[in-house]
Amino acid sequence: MSDPNSDPDTNTPVVRDDRIPDRTAAGGGTADGVAADDHAGIGSSTASPQGAGHTGSGPYLLPLATTEDERRRGARVALLPVGSFEQHGPYLPLATDTVVACTIADAVAAAYPVLRLPPVTISCSHEHADWPGTVSISAATLYAIVRDVAESLRRSGIDRLVVVNGHGGNYVLGNVVQEASAEGRRMALFPGPADWDAALAAAGVETSAWDDMHAGELETSILLHAHPSLVRPGYEAGDHLAGDRRHLLTLGMAEYTESGIIGRPSLASARKGQGMLDSLVKSFAECLAVLER
Repeated sequence: MSDPNSDPDTNTPVVRDDRIPDRTAAGGGTADGVAADDHAGIGSSTASPQGAGHTGSGPYLLPLATTEDERRRGARVALLPVGSFEQHGPYLPLATDTVVACTIADAVAAAYPVLRLPPVTISCSHEHADWPGTVSISAATLYAIVRDVAESLRRSGIDRLVVVNGHGGNYVLGNVVQEASAEGRRMALFPGPADWDAALAAAGVETSAWDDMHAGELETSILLHAHPSLVRPGYEAGDHLAGDRRHLLTLGMAEYTESGIIGRPSLASARKGQGMLDSLVKSFAECLAVLER
């Protein structure tokens, strides 16, 4: 996640299934009769930090509900996680933003009657192009994907969409929401800056949003809480700060960091990750209320 003028990596976080509020009820189901695991886009983490040659598939990122489950749920609001496939330094996976966005979406879906969609896994990561493995699509393509998803949902009877953004460099998502509003359609971008501010404060995150830009305290904490096997050893010594990033869009991330990290992952903890997720789930209530006006 990266953004020269805002905190790109705080556009989005994550809970292990057994810690998601109200994930299970008596008999292994939920209040709406849908199996507790059906919304669980992220199950047990299977990846392990075994070095560059490891090819484990990692946690599931796809919702597992059936069409009958969704018929019973009767959701009027859908969640679309949008991540990225970009470098996150030596200690976090390329798919970090997608994992974070999906985990936020799963936490929200466990607490509210929403349709959790599969994620968009590649987005606008052009500023990370100097690192191997990073892949991007154009802003126009991302714009079209979100618009097409919203239109397909509308035809099936769901006219409200929340884009759960895990990558701050996806600036075009704000324009998609703006245009939808002007057209009289209900769409939201979550978490917003105020949601992140509340989450950082609630969790006791010590690094400022500006300084903790990428693969730092925030993202590492979320993964330590939700998917600790995805965090490779060494993050404790990975801190790197670059407060003056005024030309990031022009020069790219490599001008400001050799490792790919801008932040303080050494301060990360599972407790902070859980605190951020709990706060974000609470914050979603306001987002949902606005969409249902």
